[in-house]
Amino acid sequence: MTRSHVLALVQAGGAGGRMDVLTRERAKPTLPFAGVFQLVDFPLSNLANSGISDIWLSVQFQGAGMGEEVANGRPWDLDRNRGGLRLLMPQQGTGGTDEEGFAKGNADELYRFRDQVVAEAPDALVVLSADHVYRFDVTEALETHRRKGAECTIVTTEIPVKEASDHATVVANRQGRVTDFAYKPGRPRTGTVATEIFVYDPAVLVPVLEELHRELGADAEAGDTGLGDYGEHLVPRLVERGKTYVHAMPGYWKDLGQPAKYLAAHHDILDDDLGVLGDADWPILGHQQPRPAARVLDGGRVSDSLLSPGSCVSGTVIRSVIGPGVVVEEGALVRDSVVFRDCVVRSGARVDWAIVDQDCEIGPDAGIGSPDTDPEDSDAIVLVGRGTTVGRGVELPEGARLEPGSSA
Repeated sequence: MTRSHVLALVQAGGAGGRMDVLTRERAKPTLPFAGVFQLVDFPLSNLANSGISDIWLSVQFQGAGMGEEVANGRPWDLDRNRGGLRLLMPQQGTGGTDEEGFAKGNADELYRFRDQVVAEAPDALVVLSADHVYRFDVTEALETHRRKGAECTIVTTEIPVKEASDHATVVANRQGRVTDFAYKPGRPRTGTVATEIFVYDPAVLVPVLEELHRELGADAEAGDTGLGDYGEHLVPRLVERGKTYVHAMPGYWKDLGQPAKYLAAHHDILDDDLGVLGDADWPILGHQQPRPAARVLDGGRVSDSLLSPGSCVSGTVIRSVIGPGVVVEEGALVRDSVVFRDCVVRSGARVDWAIVDQDCEIGPDAGIGSPDTDPEDSDAIVLVGRGTTVGRGVELPEGARLEPGSSA
């Protein structure tokens, strides 16, 4: 494949409201996955492994924390003098009032960065989200994009039709040209959905963004371009132009943007890395501090679970992910849950179908959640915010939410 100038933009700025208390104080892409990774590690690792080294990471909500977590691109060998990783942050005093501050959607954000894209002059712009788990060689989509002479290429995957209403559905003809695109349809017709990886022709993208802004901006609120998310106006307009194509992603792909899906993805990888985590030739890299090996002490029982470095289990862990430095004391039970780093689950405590943020203490004989929870119901999953203390003997019902730093 002929090499050309490819620029990648990872959109990692959203506040992640659907994850509720877990994203009150962190950007959603910094949520941990499988104990030792973060969600942002996946787009950055896939791009770096694909040989793409000019990468922009857009940050908004909790942007300083995101900058710390990506360590200037060092884990992916992207800390370099030319190219490499560049953080894009909201700015003031750089343009009109509808181009400053936080973007109101991912297409709105593309409009705000359009002048920088033009100045960079890439042959292709790859745009990715940062809340999915997958393994993908981006050069394959770039090859499809060039071969088809596409203005936009949508990387797609297959999911159950009943889940497709949370995504953008895509229908293509035999030549791969997109003939129908529906953004979060109430009654999806297909399980083929956009993975939120797009390849754009910048020479087409920028004029279309400006055209849409002229049409929509006058009716938008102050500080808003009117473009919203990619599926509202941008991609439908490109589909209308007749040169939008699909590229099917092989293998595993999961959206982790809701509590039930977040837990489901962790259950998926408990006994199989699904071709995503264990490929030495395609490593998922990240910024993790080294810790000693995990310990399972006498009397401890662990089944179908992942234990992160520095953790220590004297109790019982079943179908769960235990983060770095977590202590599960004798007589405690953690089941069907994810516990973030440096938490303590005290003796006699029980944790079922819960996501427990970092630096929490679950007191002796406390009970969290229910073993009879519907795993597909995000509202039934218990969410415990960062730095929370659950007192001795306290019972939290399924669906409970504890704000960061609170006590119960």
